[in-house]
Amino acid sequence: MTSYPHLLAPITLGAVTLRNRSLMGSMHTGLEETGDWGRVAAFYAARAKGGAGLIVTGGMAPNREGGVFPGAAGLFSEKDIANHRRVTDAVHAEGGHIAMQILHAGRYAYSKDCVGPSAAKSPISPFSPRELDEEGIEKQIADIATAAARAIEAGYDGVEVMGSEGYFLNQFLVTHTNRRTDRWGGTYANRMRLPVEVVARVRAAMGPGAVLVYRISLIDLVPEGSTWDEVVALAKAIEAAGATVLNTGIGWHEARVPTIATSVPRAGFADLTARLRPEVGIPVITSNRINAPEVAERLLAAGVADMVSMARPWLADAEFIVKAASGRAAEIAPCIACNQACLDHTFSGKLTSCLVNPRACHETELTYAPVTVPKRIAVVGAGPAGMMTAIVAGQRGHKVTLFDRAERVGGQLNLAKQVPGKEEFHGLVDWFATMLDAPGITLRLGQEATADDMAGFDEVVIATGVAPRDPGIPVEPGAKVLSYIDVLQCAPVGRRVAIVGAGGIGFDVAEALVHEGESPTLDIDLWRAEWGVTSPWRDRGGLAPAGPAPHPPAREVHLLQRKAEKPGRGLGKTTGWIHRANLAMKRVRMQGGVNYERITAEGLVISHGPNREQPELLAVDAVVLCAGQVPERGLSAELDRRGIPHHRIGGADVAAELDAKRAIDQGARLAARL
Repeated sequence: MTSYPHLLAPITLGAVTLRNRSLMGSMHTGLEETGDWGRVAAFYAARAKGGAGLIVTGGMAPNREGGVFPGAAGLFSEKDIANHRRVTDAVHAEGGHIAMQILHAGRYAYSKDCVGPSAAKSPISPFSPRELDEEGIEKQIADIATAAARAIEAGYDGVEVMGSEGYFLNQFLVTHTNRRTDRWGGTYANRMRLPVEVVARVRAAMGPGAVLVYRISLIDLVPEGSTWDEVVALAKAIEAAGATVLNTGIGWHEARVPTIATSVPRAGFADLTARLRPEVGIPVITSNRINAPEVAERLLAAGVADMVSMARPWLADAEFIVKAASGRAAEIAPCIACNQACLDHTFSGKLTSCLVNPRACHETELTYAPVTVPKRIAVVGAGPAGMMTAIVAGQRGHKVTLFDRAERVGGQLNLAKQVPGKEEFHGLVDWFATMLDAPGITLRLGQEATADDMAGFDEVVIATGVAPRDPGIPVEPGAKVLSYIDVLQCAPVGRRVAIVGAGGIGFDVAEALVHEGESPTLDIDLWRAEWGVTSPWRDRGGLAPAGPAPHPPAREVHLLQRKAEKPGRGLGKTTGWIHRANLAMKRVRMQGGVNYERITAEGLVISHGPNREQPELLAVDAVVLCAGQVPERGLSAELDRRGIPHHRIGGADVAAELDAKRAIDQGARLAARL
């Protein structure tokens, strides 16, 4: 008997029977825009082989004005159809099913040619949309229907019509963006006319048996968003127009509420799908921050939804369902919702990948081929770089010995998991430990590796990480100075704290200090209060009228940096605003352009600007140093002196913050070529 009977049960959608209740949600990877369709096919085929019930592609533009950026992929020609046929054939050959998402960006299109219901510019785009006239609206409907017909011609099992996240169809629904007074605006019946007409025309274009998924926004999280009664009315109208299944969409891209970052509670919006399900007669899919088979199973068993959408977990592990079904759930590489290699890459114009799985979107280029002649490999350092090297080398057939002075694996990931909002790192460390418990890998923990220990190995890999950098601030007797390591290992710090350094580590330490004893990520009610989220059946758009109501901070915290710029500027492109907003709500005093004069028993003396003006004493109980890191290269230097060749990776190579993404990628790529 399977451990996940609901998740692994088949379901019939239209003329298609899926082998399980998992949906690989849409993600724009950038692969289609590379023009390498063998690579696109390999990416999706790997997920089909890994057991995905239904795959939804990244958004395909129905026309040039609707593309998310100039040159966005779509089905505009016979050549495009032939290229997409390579993808669908590859997925079907692995027993999978795949739908193409049709994404019209509307005013979110990063182009001077963008269009919308009204000429209301988005806060996340520099371009003002052109207000569509009657003829222009008809063109958009026709182009979306044509894209659906071409998708069927290309071998897709159906399409997903993107109607949420603040894109084109969503823009017609709310007065926030639809200020029209004709038959496409005004009353809600008029405002929902476009998505309903689109679904009807798409159904007619595809025929009765094809899968038609409609992505419906259940909570907009923007001012003047939809009410719950409007959401339900739309859902019923979309069902009547021919949709096969409703997929849950959460929040507009411009919303100032996080919806998929690691600090969002797991399945934090599933109650919305549960409330919608009895209102319609077609299946519904729940989504957002569902990253483990046990979470998916619990939701399905409770009747929350008929299917579960997981997107980034399929980047983290292409074999998600196969491993769950075969009793190997502990081997599923966990999505930690960090956004670092997926959304941050997407919004920076880079190809998507995954922090925990560097092979994501690189399946044809980064391969882990079995070796013909196994080597004896020593890896020193059981942090992210060293662990990934050991795992991949071991999987390829090498004999690996992994050394670390600590009694447990994980390195500084063990610090990250102590930060409120980063609880997912517990699962990542557990996964590494599981994968290291494998034939061919020997752990030697709790001892300092020496150059003599490296004798007899064919390859030596130094992944010894970093040490905190001393910023050289004068310290007077009686001053209390701590490193970030001390704080994240729960050293007492007092009620008033100054943090020197406002990079990623400084922000993490500040989070730990202001949230002591509580984590909104583990308490959905606390998280909603912190971000001002309510239910859309109580408040329009799901926003509390009074705004966020965070708990008082556990401490008074000053977050300081030398650079004369806004603290946090170098944080993740899609998550930095979350950290800045969260600390602002906790009344953390963030300052740039600070000079550190000295640390005394009374606190930290600072001044400002190049002329060291306005000296002042910050009266604090402790000063925490988060002023960067330096590579830990003691063993590497000794090996150099002895003339012993070795590879240096991770923080031992380049000490740039605590960059697990780069470290894991380096480790995987090195192990792939050893």
